[in-house]
Amino acid sequence: MSQNDPTDRSDQAGGGRAQVSGHGGSHATAVAAAHGVRTMFTLSGAHVFPMYDAAEKEDHGITLLDVRHEQTAAFAAEATGKLTRSPGLAVLTAGPGVTNGISAVTQASFSGAPMVVVGGRAPAGRWGTGSLQEFDHVPLMRPVTVSAETARDTADIAAATHRAFTAARTAHRGPAFLDVHMDHFFDQCESVRPGPGFAADGSPAPGVDRSPDTDAVDRIADLLAGSKRPVLVLGSDVWADRAEDAALRCVEALGLPAIPNGMGRGIVPPGHSLLVSKARGMAFGGADLVVVVGTPLDFRLGYGVFGGKDGAEPATVVHVADSEGQLSRHADPAVATAGDLGRVLDALTEAVQRRSSTPDWSGWARSLREKADATHAADLELLGASADPVHPARIYGELLPRLAEDAVVIGDGGDFVSFAGKFIEPARPGNWLDPGPFGCLGAGLGAAIAARIARPSSQVVLLLGDGAAGFSLIDVDTLVRHNLPVVMVMGNNGAWGLEKGPMQMLYGYDVIADLAPRTRYDEVVRALGGAGEMVTDPTQIGPALDRAFASGVPYLVNVVTDVEAGYPRSTFGV
Repeated sequence: MSQNDPTDRSDQAGGGRAQVSGHGGSHATAVAAAHGVRTMFTLSGAHVFPMYDAAEKEDHGITLLDVRHEQTAAFAAEATGKLTRSPGLAVLTAGPGVTNGISAVTQASFSGAPMVVVGGRAPAGRWGTGSLQEFDHVPLMRPVTVSAETARDTADIAAATHRAFTAARTAHRGPAFLDVHMDHFFDQCESVRPGPGFAADGSPAPGVDRSPDTDAVDRIADLLAGSKRPVLVLGSDVWADRAEDAALRCVEALGLPAIPNGMGRGIVPPGHSLLVSKARGMAFGGADLVVVVGTPLDFRLGYGVFGGKDGAEPATVVHVADSEGQLSRHADPAVATAGDLGRVLDALTEAVQRRSSTPDWSGWARSLREKADATHAADLELLGASADPVHPARIYGELLPRLAEDAVVIGDGGDFVSFAGKFIEPARPGNWLDPGPFGCLGAGLGAAIAARIARPSSQVVLLLGDGAAGFSLIDVDTLVRHNLPVVMVMGNNGAWGLEKGPMQMLYGYDVIADLAPRTRYDEVVRALGGAGEMVTDPTQIGPALDRAFASGVPYLVNVVTDVEAGYPRSTFGV
């Protein structure tokens, strides 16, 4: 069984019709297990006790993992969905337990991460009388989920749980929400335990037809055949749709210069002649055709406007998504098509190769690679900077040679993590986690918990801004209690750097953008049972990282950095 792709437990006796007897928690937990769940992320709450009882006493293969804030449970479920490509599970108690998870659910909605949140709900028998934490969560969840509902009664819990998992894992993937009245959770009944490939009643379910649109593929192939300067963008959904091998085949067979983003990073491995991420400006500015696969045409991609540099015509744009609802509504691409991304990419490769003459983009690709190499050479000066205070880039200069090929790198911060995006090229796809277009801080500890469980033999490195750390650093306690070693690297500039610089640019001054300088976050980690140290000398960053990787415990390397060394960004996302 692959660490990245756990086998779904859909081989129940009776072809999905096996009977389960017990309270409502038994039914919800059995269906979650049938959908491949191995860890239930939660924070203790009486409204959902039956799910704990089922996980503890029944042989579902699900481990309970309790955190210190419900947002961390939900972020861990989201990261599990991203890393394993199978829905993660967060179980949150009623009222504030559920509302505390909404930012993570919304992030999962933006990033297309498959996850299910099962929420407690005040008893049906008391509904409307003002019982503890009585609140209708569904209207709040519906806008940010692919599915949101309340189980009708105890007999409906298994089917409703199955509907949630099915919705979460169906392209376009995302978070699904189900809440269950407390009395229905505690009541007894019998039900089936359907898994993937089955309907809620346990009968086989037909698959969704996601075949490529051959006409659209041929139109894209025609555009490629007539292009002189094409660029291929590979986004997170390429990874989520298990299309990474097809994407690399397309790049190499056609000689297409490629720029991966999000969890697509690593599809084209570092050093590959067709990986031109470090020539991004030249590629997007000079392209005459940009084919964007598996990511929205949002602020990260100039809202779908490319080309036009040095008097050139704007580039033609093609948008390929995993489902119709993800296709651009604003950029008016020349071709917009949806389907199974692996099959679309393979079909496109074949369609171009069938043309009487195969395009030769080697000169364009070579010029982009030369630009990328020149950018890398210029980066080396920053990566080796000896400045005092420490330049954030120096941290990455020390970290990069210490990252293993299987390292999972997680970003949780503003400017500090922007530098990571510039310098770190993952060796494999699916090994890079960041907040995505929703830009939510505080996701890092939950993601680190999930990564350590999903990839038990891999390095797990959490990159933290000092501002972001304030959202969730208490969950180092969770890492310690559950014996989950993670290396945390902090760029501590004593400021909200992503806001401080722009405010100074706009107004000539800044306000409420400063944090206490040189805060000993490493001592917080030690107080919670981990280990760590503060570093102010750039020559000591490397030795500190070595101690962190060798420690076998949650370890924070707290590097004091120069607040004036802001990330040189060209867009602020608006």
